[in-house]
Amino acid sequence: MDDTELEHIASDNPALETPAAQPILVRSRRSNRSTKTKTASSDAPVKPTKYDVGWRRVVRNFSPSWFSVTMGTGIVSLLFVTIPFKATPLYWLAVIFFCLNTILFFSALSISVLRYTLYPEIWGVMIADSTNSLFLGTIPMGFATLVEAWIFLCIPYWGPWAITLAWICWMIDCVVALAVTISMTVLLISASERQALHRITAAQLLPIAATIVASGTGAEIAKVLPNPEDALGTLIASYVLWGMSTPLAMAVLVMYYTRLALHKLPPREIVVSSFLPLGPLGMGGYTIMYLGSVSRMIFPQTHFFQDLATAGDIFYILGAFIALMMWGFGLTWLCFALASIYKSRPFPFNMGWWGFTFPLGVFAVSTIEFGVQMPSLFFKVLGTIFGTAVILLWCVVATRTVRGAWDGRLFHAPCLANLPKKEEDKGEEERVESEKGLQG
Repeated sequence: MDDTELEHIASDNPALETPAAQPILVRSRRSNRSTKTKTASSDAPVKPTKYDVGWRRVVRNFSPSWFSVTMGTGIVSLLFVTIPFKATPLYWLAVIFFCLNTILFFSALSISVLRYTLYPEIWGVMIADSTNSLFLGTIPMGFATLVEAWIFLCIPYWGPWAITLAWICWMIDCVVALAVTISMTVLLISASERQALHRITAAQLLPIAATIVASGTGAEIAKVLPNPEDALGTLIASYVLWGMSTPLAMAVLVMYYTRLALHKLPPREIVVSSFLPLGPLGMGGYTIMYLGSVSRMIFPQTHFFQDLATAGDIFYILGAFIALMMWGFGLTWLCFALASIYKSRPFPFNMGWWGFTFPLGVFAVSTIEFGVQMPSLFFKVLGTIFGTAVILLWCVVATRTVRGAWDGRLFHAPCLANLPKKEEDKGEEERVESEKGLQG
């Protein structure tokens, strides 16, 4: 056995490394008294810069992951609307959460604009970060929840101008969602550094899910548009958006399952991301089923597929069949996610906990839609149970988020460590190092 093999065995066996470490520990004890003075001087507190305190720290560390708060809040407002057992308090709770989500979204958008306006160098560093950049998909998804809530809560009372506004906002959301989906995928496959399989997480689904959500919003817009031709164009565009994103999400799920099979569960800090596959599966199933139901209404009005009178029914039946398969696949991933949470407990709180709310929320909406379309009391009750669980989870996660934001623990963007140091920062560090040398 040569030296290389011995080194390989030693590196894989901690028991073989322990004896070699003992002399170092002995020497460190002997030299402890002589190095006490140097250690005291090196532990001198470093004076924080102006970027580490006050509002600048909040703005600089306000990463795109904060838009996941708007996604979770938005899906709760939609759950109060879609729960099949109607009650007046549910409607007003939906209105309250819609207003809260509007405030949260535009506050987050304003801070983000301020961040990249004052510190434009952060944009390039954030895009280059293979994890942080994925959360750009939460921006169009958060905006889509506002558009959907507008459709259900405002259009029935405010009429044509509300429909036009929702249609324009949907078009903007589609452009942004497609830009995020395509650009993030291109950046992933064209990165200069090789991406290791064990670093792949379910967060890769976030940019893709943005286009799936935009497709579902388009189906809801098409149902309320007064002009059948406009509705048909919106419907076809939504089918195209669904086709551009859902198969891609399935490919990522295969890649993520391979990562789990070969490298086991992800670290505890990101184990909550195991719920993210429920997002594209739940929303994708809901979307294709809702598109089918709208097609059955729009196709006869526009004489689309005029040689085939039952085209709308075919689209509807195929949509329901595909949605049912995606729901069953989502149920499998739900079991995987629950098992992952059970085996990894306890795990620390971070912004990733918002990964509980939106994926579970859209899966609940998809379940409720099955109960409406079939119709089926089983799916209605099961969807209501899922929705209630999401609402309770939102209360827990929102409480801990407010607490973490108040003490500042959640305002941390690791990608800022890759920023090139400015001249004043270099001068400050040189001054601190010179003070340490004088103290030594």
